[in-house]
Amino acid sequence: MILGMSVSTFTTLHVLISLVAIATGLIVVWGMLTANRVSSLTFVFLLTTVLTTLTGFLFPITAFTPALGVGIVSSLVLLVTLAALYAFRLRGPWRWVYVAGAVLSLYLNVFVLVVQSFLKVPALNALAPGGNEPPFTIAQGILLVVFILLGLLSLRRFHPIA
Repeated sequence: MILGMSVSTFTTLHVLISLVAIATGLIVVWGMLTANRVSSLTFVFLLTTVLTTLTGFLFPITAFTPALGVGIVSSLVLLVTLAALYAFRLRGPWRWVYVAGAVLSLYLNVFVLVVQSFLKVPALNALAPGGNEPPFTIAQGILLVVFILLGLLSLRRFHPIA
C-alpha cells in the first residue's frame, strides 16, 4: 500500500500525472518556440512534473536505481526552474535558466516514458529486452537530439515581456 492505495492503483495515478505533465509540457515548449507565454498551462506542467517526481519517490526503494537518479536530478532541476520563474520572474539570466530547466524537466519525463515503453510494451520489449540494445539506444539518442534542438530554439525565441 502507498498512501492508502494498492501499488497498482498508485502506479496508475503516477502514470496519469506523468502523462498530463508530458502533454502540458509539450504545449509549454511549443509556446516557447512561438514566443508565447502559456502561464496557466505552465503552472499545470510544473505542478504535475513536481507531483510525478514526488510520487516516484514513494515507490518502495531497496537500492539506488537509474529511476532514483532521474528523480534526484529532476528534483534539483525543478527547484531551480521554479525559482527562475516564480522568485526571479525570468529577469536577466533567469529567463534562460527557466527555459533550460523547463525543457530538461520535460525531457526527463519523456526519457522515462521511453524507458517504460520499452519495458512494458511487448513489441518494443522484444526489440530491446535488456534496455541496452540498438533500438533502445537509437530511440533515446533521437530523443536527446530532438530535445537539445528544442532547448536551443526555445532559448533563442522565448523572450516574454516582463
